[in-house]
Amino acid sequence: MRSVSSLALGVALVLGASLATTQPAAAAKKDEQQPQMQFSKEERNALAPLQAAVNAKDWAAFTAALPAAQSATTSANAKFAIARWQLDMGIATNNVQVQSQAIDGLIASGAVQATGLPALYQNQGALAVQAGNNQKAEAAYAKLIELQPTNTDGMIELAKVKTNLKKPQEAIALIDRAIEAQRGAGQTVPESWYKYALKQAFDNKLAPQSLKLSRDLVAAYPSTENWRDSLLIYREVSSLDKDTNLDLLRLMRASKALSGERDWFSLAETLQMGGLPGEAKAVLDEGAALKMIDLNKSVFKDLHAKATRGIAEDRPTLAGLKTKAMAAPTGALALSTANAYFAYGDYAEAVALYKAAIGKGSIDTNLANSRLGMALALAGNKAEAETAFKAVTGPRATLASYWMAWLARS
Repeated sequence: MRSVSSLALGVALVLGASLATTQPAAAAKKDEQQPQMQFSKEERNALAPLQAAVNAKDWAAFTAALPAAQSATTSANAKFAIARWQLDMGIATNNVQVQSQAIDGLIASGAVQATGLPALYQNQGALAVQAGNNQKAEAAYAKLIELQPTNTDGMIELAKVKTNLKKPQEAIALIDRAIEAQRGAGQTVPESWYKYALKQAFDNKLAPQSLKLSRDLVAAYPSTENWRDSLLIYREVSSLDKDTNLDLLRLMRASKALSGERDWFSLAETLQMGGLPGEAKAVLDEGAALKMIDLNKSVFKDLHAKATRGIAEDRPTLAGLKTKAMAAPTGALALSTANAYFAYGDYAEAVALYKAAIGKGSIDTNLANSRLGMALALAGNKAEAETAFKAVTGPRATLASYWMAWLARS
């Protein structure tokens, strides 16, 4: 981060070269690069000692002459001149308090050109934050954004101030606005923006914002860590039924967000208890291959053995169940059989049965559409998968949106 002194120096450069207060107008015209401001005779006399002190870098003399000059000057130009020289002193002496007073004076003078105001408000905000004056910083950054509606750095700084002032919803809204502005400008949105906003949302128990931001995070930065954090946040802020929790764990597996023995055991046990031994065994085998679990440990060894026995009993029945399901008047058997095929990784058969179940009706259509989308996604059929996910409504629509985020980057 730049120092406050360098920030103030940036303002000084924006405002231009030193002021010509005692130089005759005719002489000043000879140097067109040197800005000139008009003052009354009385003001020139009052400002002369200040300018002499600035030229000599005699800051003690400047400080001594300052009160009299301030009392004798009334015009915007004269107030600007005094504040401008104060800024010179503040920079030269590395006095942050003087820098802050000078910037306040420049703004208050009313003589600053419109193009120079944003830099002043930005510095005013930065100095106020350093001084612990969040209310002043809030006003300064708000003015900056008013003047420059697409200034994303200003939005982020204001969001941080809003956080300090315990205004998390306003802070999150500002970061959202900055993200959209950054995207609109064709620029990369820093990962830290998403994470900062997500932390504010989660810490303040703002469920809708937490869900949106966690999806936005993995859509933009689909790292394993981000997927894990986002899906755990989703589970934390939501009330998930057992089927939705299972499909959440499946997404954690697909996004490589399962971590440690506990996660792998939880998914495998949930599948086994749900009558899906094929997928339970596949999860255990994958976890062992990734060195995440040890199949020689009794808890995993026993679960693996149960899943293996279950496959021997379950899989031979699938063909007959499929025939019955296709002939059934309602979709219940087709849905459960589709779930079984899905668990064995036979996504083509699962897709056909999910579609049949939806067509026959008398089932949870949102469950069927979401799992249809999952089967299509895992089979690599992105276009149809997206269509299926978009058909999901109700509580499962949130889970479907996370699957779509994974689908878009897979």
